[in-house]
Amino acid sequence: MRSTTRDIGDRDDLDVILRRFYTAAFADPLIGPFFTEIAGTDLEVHLPRITDFWERALFRTADYGRDAFAPHAALHSARPLTAAHFGRWTQLWHATVDGLHQGPTAERAKAQGERIAVAMLRRLAGPAAATDGGGGGFVPLAAFELRSVA
Repeated sequence: MRSTTRDIGDRDDLDVILRRFYTAAFADPLIGPFFTEIAGTDLEVHLPRITDFWERALFRTADYGRDAFAPHAALHSARPLTAAHFGRWTQLWHATVDGLHQGPTAERAKAQGERIAVAMLRRLAGPAAATDGGGGGFVPLAAFELRSVA
C-alpha cells in the first residue's frame, strides 16, 4: 500500500519529478539510447526547458514557446520511435509521478503525459498507429498498476 503523499504543487515539485524521471529514462534499455546516444541530451540544459513545459501544462505559470514536436521528429528520422518506446516513456512517467505525488494535479500530469505520448506517436507514425495494445507494442496503462521507480 502506498503511503499518502501530497499533490504536485509547484515548479520545485516538477524539478524533483523530472530529475527522477530522466534518471530512469536515461538508464532504460529501451528508451535510454534516444536520450543518451541519439540526442546526446544534457540534462542540466534540458531540465529548465522541460520544467517550463510541464509548469505551463499544469499551472499555466511558465512561458514555453518551443516546438515540442520538432526534437521528436528529428529523433524519429534518426531512429524510428515506435509505440513500444512511447509506451515505455508513459510507464516511467506514471511510475515516477505515482512514486512522489498523488492528487488532482498528479492525475492531470499522468493523463497529459499519456495524451502527449499518443499524439506524438500518431504524428510520427500516422493516425493508424496502434495505441490500444493491439499491435506495435504500446502498453495500455489500464492493464496494470505501476509502481514507483527507484
